[in-house]
Amino acid sequence: MHLSQVRRWIFQSPPVEWAILQLRELLIGALRQGPIPQHVAFVMDGNRRFAKSHGIETVEGHNLGFEALARVLEVCYKSGVKVVTIYAFSIENFKRSKYEVDGLMDMAKVKLGQILQHGDLLDRYGVAIRVLGQRELLKPDLRADIDRAAEMTSRNGDAILNVCFPYTSHDEITTAIKNTVTDYTKPLPVHQRPFSESHIKQTIRSRHLSVAASRIRDRSGSPSSRAASDVEGSTSSSITLHPDTPPEDPTLLNKEDEDSDDALRNTFPDPESITAEVLNNHMYTAGMPPLELLVRTSGVERLSDFMLWQCHENTEIVFLKCLWPEFDLWQFLPVLVEWQWRRKKIAEQGPISQSSRRPGAATAKPKLR
Repeated sequence: MHLSQVRRWIFQSPPVEWAILQLRELLIGALRQGPIPQHVAFVMDGNRRFAKSHGIETVEGHNLGFEALARVLEVCYKSGVKVVTIYAFSIENFKRSKYEVDGLMDMAKVKLGQILQHGDLLDRYGVAIRVLGQRELLKPDLRADIDRAAEMTSRNGDAILNVCFPYTSHDEITTAIKNTVTDYTKPLPVHQRPFSESHIKQTIRSRHLSVAASRIRDRSGSPSSRAASDVEGSTSSSITLHPDTPPEDPTLLNKEDEDSDDALRNTFPDPESITAEVLNNHMYTAGMPPLELLVRTSGVERLSDFMLWQCHENTEIVFLKCLWPEFDLWQFLPVLVEWQWRRKKIAEQGPISQSSRRPGAATAKPKLR
């Protein structure tokens, strides 16, 4: 009997499982006594390498990765994390073999089906599911399952699970810029005032025309009529017009008024008012807490086009050497403890700067474990 089999037998025995469960609850309760990151992101890397090293199918490795995700989500939500964002599928992954891509899509359908059948697990923690990414790249039946899962959890408001599927950060930023440009090319609504500038100008010009017309008639009339007209003009208006001034063309006046009205109607937002906050409001994560902790497994030290906009100067980026199917509380606990320790140091130095709340700032130096 191999030592690994003996160890597995011991840890799977009911007394040991009960003791481990109690220890987990105790550790999670201890974590809740300190600050907890409100937004945590995971790059779930290493499923294929885990499958290869254990001599199993790649799809089975992804299945084990989903089980690891379920364990980690329970730890996060029990600890008090409000938003968890996972990198489930990159747009670049469509370049992989058709067999693997189809397997991932089939697995997504199965897992979404499990969520629909066991919604009480998410309801227990009040988790709403949101799928972020280019859904148009997915098959219609999978999009329908995603809509059902989102609708089923839409009434939950205590926590959020963002599933980036399919997603890249460059695509998210590009989409946000496109939506911002669209908003800034729409005319602002204009509320017509009863005494607007165009209305006053039109009234004055009409008076000019009426006075000029009466003077022209007076020139061809009798002296007594001209005198009466002069008296009427002086009492009716304080506006004077030189007798030799030719009358203005009504068509030109109407055109000027139309141009003035068009200028009022076609008032657009000022492009100078576009700020990082405006772009942030067009991101997939708009309205969510800033990203405070990003974890990637498998020892690879890169972000792989994930959450590039959301990372800021106080985002802790941690690279772990374990593969994702191996990731659980025992690997996650030291990360959370160190994050709490660093938050305590920052609090001692003073309040967190405003730039930590503004996406797009410089990224913190990553940590490798």
